[in-house]
Amino acid sequence: MLPVIVMAFVILIVSTIIFLVTRYKRCPSDRILVIYGHVADNRSARCMHGGGIMVWPLIQDYAYLSLTPMTISIPLQNALSMQNIRINVPSTFTVGISVDPNIMLNAAERLLGLASTDIEAMAKEIIFGQLRLTVASLTIEQINQDRESFLESIRKNVEPELNKIGLYLINVNITDITDESTYIESIGKKAASEAINRAKVDVAEQDKVGAIGHAEATREQTVRVAENLAAAEKGKKKAEADQRIYIQGQEAQAVGGENTAKADIADSNSLLAVKQAAAMQKAEVAKREAQVQIQKVQYLAEQERLIAEEVVQKEIDKRKIEIAAEAEAEKTRREARGQADGILLKYEAEAKGLRQVLDSKAAGYNALVRSCNGDAKAAATFLMVEKLEQVVAKQVEAIRNLKIDKITVWDSAGGDGRGSSTANFVSSLIRSVPPLQDVAAMAGVELPDYLGRMKEEPAPKPTSPAKP
Repeated sequence: MLPVIVMAFVILIVSTIIFLVTRYKRCPSDRILVIYGHVADNRSARCMHGGGIMVWPLIQDYAYLSLTPMTISIPLQNALSMQNIRINVPSTFTVGISVDPNIMLNAAERLLGLASTDIEAMAKEIIFGQLRLTVASLTIEQINQDRESFLESIRKNVEPELNKIGLYLINVNITDITDESTYIESIGKKAASEAINRAKVDVAEQDKVGAIGHAEATREQTVRVAENLAAAEKGKKKAEADQRIYIQGQEAQAVGGENTAKADIADSNSLLAVKQAAAMQKAEVAKREAQVQIQKVQYLAEQERLIAEEVVQKEIDKRKIEIAAEAEAEKTRREARGQADGILLKYEAEAKGLRQVLDSKAAGYNALVRSCNGDAKAAATFLMVEKLEQVVAKQVEAIRNLKIDKITVWDSAGGDGRGSSTANFVSSLIRSVPPLQDVAAMAGVELPDYLGRMKEEPAPKPTSPAKP
């Protein structure tokens, strides 16, 4: 008995260990472990990055989310900037599931069980919308020249939206920005022209500085040579004076030497003055030439700037006119389409109503003919009888307002023996109203005899010819 109990206890311990080993789940470094079911704090799931945890059977289950980054190409075309200029911004975004606790929970709630292609499609739609919003809030200059600020604006708009589904933005790479109106190319040409003009100005400035330096060096050299000559002449003069004092007998020769020295000094001074004037002239000429070159460069730079501004403004005005014309044309097309649809529906409704009226009349006439055992003439007679009252009313309407007492008849006293003209007028007036039998006969219907018939008048007797 004791060995059996010991064996059962050992089996229980081994089974417990095996159970614990199989239910203990470890999370790799490149994945997120999501435990769902009954978790603490009544949350929808519990997310872990690294480490391990016990997953209880029946009440809990688990799944993994991959942290592998996803590269998404966004070929944004015809995005409208703040200046209403459409540009193309092809870019590449690298995104991945975040390991931040709150963002991990969003990923567990919205991305768990989805394939990587579905996640990329969802992120692509979000990035497309936010990238268009970012482009619409910036000018072309801000987008093209300050790429750091542009990328920062993209990150600021895109990343919060990605965080809502559990993703975060790793990197953004803008390949090349172009536009159909060549506005960006014009900006580049303008910048290149400004750089060239600045270089030309710098070269002219350096040439001016070099010319001035050369002139100053030449003048300094001339002054130094003149000073040395003057010093030498001064020493020579002093020596001659000493010699004149020492040798009293050679006074005349000393005077001649002194005069010669004075002449040489005067020549040296005149030569110095000529060289100084030449140096000043060269310096002034170089200065004026440098000023002329600077003015030419400034003129060309200002001309290029005005041309670039005018071209850009003309292009913007042209695009505005095109957009306004397209909007007006689309409005006209839609209004015409709406009016045409309304007219078509009106005519279709009228045709449908007319068709229903004709179908109803046809069905009624068919039922009337069937009730007359197929005798169409009898059916027509019934219809004519129904309309007799209206016909008689129309006849009465024709003479109802006729005032007999207001009628003047010139009576010829019945010279032909047929009665007075007044009697004939009244009789003719009564005959002008067609009888019911004649009306029915004109319609091809023969009324029954009980409705009466007109009495035929006797033919007038022939009158005998007058005797001669």
